[in-house]
Amino acid sequence: MLIFLTALFCLIAGYFTYAKFVEKLFGVDPKNPTPAVTKCDHVDFMVLPTWRIFLIQFLNIAGLGPVFGAILGALYGPIALFWIVLGSVFAGGVHDYMSGMMSVREDGKSLVSIVEKYMGQKTKLVFLIFMVAFLLLLGAVFAMSPAHMLEDVSGYPFLTWLVIIFAYYFLATLLPIDKIIGRFYPFFALLLIVVSVGLIVALFISGDSFYPVLNFENQHPKKLPVFPLMFVTIACGALSGFHSTQSPLMSRCLQNEKHGRPIFYGAMITEGVVALIWATLGMAFYGGSEGLLATISKSGAGGVVSEISKGYLGELGGILAVLSVVVLSITSGDTAFRSARLTISDYIPNSKKFWRRLLISVCVLSGGVALSFFDLTTIWTYFGWANQSLATIVLWTASFYLYKKSKPYFVTFIPAVFMTSVCITYILFDKIGFRQDITLSTIIGIVAALVCGGLFIYTHSAKKK
Repeated sequence: MLIFLTALFCLIAGYFTYAKFVEKLFGVDPKNPTPAVTKCDHVDFMVLPTWRIFLIQFLNIAGLGPVFGAILGALYGPIALFWIVLGSVFAGGVHDYMSGMMSVREDGKSLVSIVEKYMGQKTKLVFLIFMVAFLLLLGAVFAMSPAHMLEDVSGYPFLTWLVIIFAYYFLATLLPIDKIIGRFYPFFALLLIVVSVGLIVALFISGDSFYPVLNFENQHPKKLPVFPLMFVTIACGALSGFHSTQSPLMSRCLQNEKHGRPIFYGAMITEGVVALIWATLGMAFYGGSEGLLATISKSGAGGVVSEISKGYLGELGGILAVLSVVVLSITSGDTAFRSARLTISDYIPNSKKFWRRLLISVCVLSGGVALSFFDLTTIWTYFGWANQSLATIVLWTASFYLYKKSKPYFVTFIPAVFMTSVCITYILFDKIGFRQDITLSTIIGIVAALVCGGLFIYTHSAKKK
């Protein structure tokens, strides 16, 4: 219990200390007019209340990551808590804040436009293709997962639920942001928070040991390496590239730059708390990694959510928990497609006209529908690596941004170097990549990351001279 409370304290303290430092380093100016004011179109650009934006941002970035990812990360044991805390404070929070505030300073433009400005035209083209493909992939995952869960709960066929979900996605992608997303999402976010808090309180009351095997060694039953796998498995609860696709959506609704820290950084810390809760629940409920792996192998992470929720909150609580996870998935899926529409719209003239907006929405959703016919497990496997690779690119972009603004860039540079080593090692070692020996993969990954970091420093030092 003390370890959990210490980790929780560190997350909260990180928001009030390191986040404030990053905000000061960025240099917010409350007098600067934001895109929500200067470009208000009552579709994508409009001022929304700060509390509402915070809850929407939290729900948008959460998805299944802080639940499913944390449960899978719990297989490694309490060592997972280090990445949730350190990742949220020093990587994820910085990543989300910079991606949101860079968009605010660049007139609410999507991430691709920011990459083009600070990393060049060629990088932009590659990144545009990668970004749109990634968002369609993610939207398909977040349609298929809840469709399967709703099939299990209701008995209605998977295809029926898939059609209903995509029909909803179409409306949420097309309509003004205040019609569905701005109106209902804050309440869905509160549902997730209430369920998560209710579960950890129930764990306190139950008297179960929070961490039955209390050591910080690798406890994964299959002895999968902590580096790099854990840092890809626990994504949305620590660092996730998907967040950078969502922050520009809310940057278009921000009334004042000073609200960036509670909205972008604060939402990431809140998600870290949710991940901390679910990782702890996964370890406590099953008494260790062996029992947790057995349930995952049998019924997936969704089955773990159902068992834990029913075990601590009863039948009704279990239903509410499953519904909250379904809502998490769906609400992140629709904003993924909306972000894809906005990214493409930045490069199409008069894209704000209704018929062009409609056409782009149809094309985007069609791509998602096509991907939903592939195997979910395969798509999810590739999503993990693509997600962290996207986060790495954003951290490098933020480093270029800070450098060109003559500001200290170490807050983004250090996590960028670290995540470069993670992503390169992962693709060399994992079955989706080159399946090389873990030692060789790690050496190459670390060396490559250090070379990238060295080139960045050398190039900019040479330019200064």
